[in-house]
Amino acid sequence: MSRLFDMDNPFFRTLGKLADLMILNLLFILCSIPIVTIGASFTGMYYVTLKIAENEEGYIARSFFKSFKQNFRQATIIWLIALVLGIVFGLDLFILAHAEGTVFDIVRIAITAVMILYLITLIYVFPTLARFYNTIRGTVKNAFLMSIANLPRTFLALVLTVGSVLLTFLNGYTLVYGTLVWILAGFSLIAFANSILIKKIFAKYSPKEPETDPDAWDADAAEADILDDPDRKKALEDSTENPQA
Repeated sequence: MSRLFDMDNPFFRTLGKLADLMILNLLFILCSIPIVTIGASFTGMYYVTLKIAENEEGYIARSFFKSFKQNFRQATIIWLIALVLGIVFGLDLFILAHAEGTVFDIVRIAITAVMILYLITLIYVFPTLARFYNTIRGTVKNAFLMSIANLPRTFLALVLTVGSVLLTFLNGYTLVYGTLVWILAGFSLIAFANSILIKKIFAKYSPKEPETDPDAWDADAAEADILDDPDRKKALEDSTENPQA
């Protein structure tokens, strides 16, 4: 009976993680309001969810803002580029929506294929920025290479992310209740689920060293290109693991 009220049992640990994710979700929403800061907010959120997924979480707010500030410039540039590309893809599909003919069908298929590559890269890019030091070009390149090299996990993350958004807009009821879920914990829950999938991929390129600070990854990663070595003996190209200290 005493075990039932033990704070270390799975039930209370799950409640604790859910509470952390709700706090993180609120931080993400508040820091995303200026729009241009969404990239930094994603990076901070993924930094924390990766920690939670690895059972290394520390102080939620402190970890979030540390990563938010440290990666602000790169995250903002990546986000603005991604936003512009997303608008361009959306406009292209809108313009071609009612166009008829074989040529237009081919163009639609081509744009859709490029959009899929864009989306899977976007799923990886902010977690990659949160976890590893690199240039903007190197971060985007490595995010793309990891997404292609790990297609089963990438597909699951894509279905989970895009499917959650589409389900929200399915009808009026899902829009109302879905919006409530997104406000309470939706963004952080999706990030946490993706982090569970991505953490094993990152582990291939991360040194195995013990942690001393629950809010920092304290290790150096070697320079490497993901696909240059089939045995994965090297870490990410031109990267060092991001200690966020």
